[in-house]
Amino acid sequence: MLHDLRLLQALPAAVLVTQAGAIRFANAASMELLEAPSIDSLIGRLSGDFVHPLDQVRSTNRIEAVAVPAQGGRPNKSSEFRIRTIRGNLRMVLISSVAIEWQGAPAVLMCGMDMTHQSEIEAQLRESEQNFRRLFDNMQDVYYRTNAQGVVQHVGPGVRRVLGYEPHEIEGRTAESYYPQSTDRDAFKVAIMEKGEVSDFPGQMVRRDGTVIDISISSHALYDHAGNFAGVEGIYRDVTQRKNLERELQRLATTDMLTGMANRRAFLECAEAVYERSRSNGEPLTLLMLDLDHFKSINDRFGHLEGDRALVEFAQAVKSQLRASDAVGRLGGEEFGVLLPLTTLAEGMEVATRIMNSIRALQLTDDAGTTYRITSSLGMGAFRQSDRSLRDMLDRADQALYLAKRRGRDQIASLDAVDE
Repeated sequence: MLHDLRLLQALPAAVLVTQAGAIRFANAASMELLEAPSIDSLIGRLSGDFVHPLDQVRSTNRIEAVAVPAQGGRPNKSSEFRIRTIRGNLRMVLISSVAIEWQGAPAVLMCGMDMTHQSEIEAQLRESEQNFRRLFDNMQDVYYRTNAQGVVQHVGPGVRRVLGYEPHEIEGRTAESYYPQSTDRDAFKVAIMEKGEVSDFPGQMVRRDGTVIDISISSHALYDHAGNFAGVEGIYRDVTQRKNLERELQRLATTDMLTGMANRRAFLECAEAVYERSRSNGEPLTLLMLDLDHFKSINDRFGHLEGDRALVEFAQAVKSQLRASDAVGRLGGEEFGVLLPLTTLAEGMEVATRIMNSIRALQLTDDAGTTYRITSSLGMGAFRQSDRSLRDMLDRADQALYLAKRRGRDQIASLDAVDE
């Protein structure tokens, strides 16, 4: 063993012996190549610390491949790698590696030759590194790489802007640590494992200050020499502004701007989904159709601005009597719809009565100080197994509403109650 060490020390090429990635032996040529103050300063350090980020994955895969028993001690073919010395200088090194036994345990012996002797190559390396570093440091996106267990191995400086952390605070922790909901990370894992890559995948992360932001992830899976999943590499970006705009556009597209309720299209889409669930599960469902009585006369007497205010007060009185699970929407003009899931006709009648009384209790005052009251007419429709679609239920509630109007308004009518 002593003879072998002397031989390795005498070699003009750089030689390193590593176990589990840590340097256990280095010869004098290695000390010179890596610009180390002493051989002892190299012992215990990770060999991967000296490999350029662009070559990290390739280097790791080669080391794993050479350690496979089936290789039978055959060395890797020589390949060029960019390394950064202890002094921060870049060098191009031709490296070959082979599995050995060192002090009774598996190890990897690496032999490297400095290929940056020519000033032209060295200048190109420096320019390449400068371009890479400038691009990397100024990326608006966050570059990251994790291992198979989801532990962050490397993250770009863009993480300072996006999450408010320093890169070293992220590295070594699991990516799940920054997700507000584990379901987001789980969905990402499933997509990566099924497709091998994702593009513009949605998710959320928590900034250092506790703010939840929307992110878009574009990444691909990494695999080892045996084809086993080894981690994920990619980028993510802050898309909170874009998502907020999308949510606002969605809100504008589905909300009645005067009352803040769902508009006709959004209400009917919701009603369709609830109706199908009631049909599938045999659950009770009641629908109310409401009109603000004599709305035209309010506009004619007090003006359209006061008419709008009356509609807002009317809408608030309706919403005040509903549960969080109920749905309400403005269907047009002074007509509104209320959907009561898991509600029988008798229970719906109680809700309708509360709504009517809440509206009766309103006392409105116009700009001139004139006070007035409003009333409503309500039509009810209950789910029937014989219904062909939601349209049948809507038609019954609509007909009941007109029946309440014909009977003098300020009352509740139901064709279902009449049929029974």
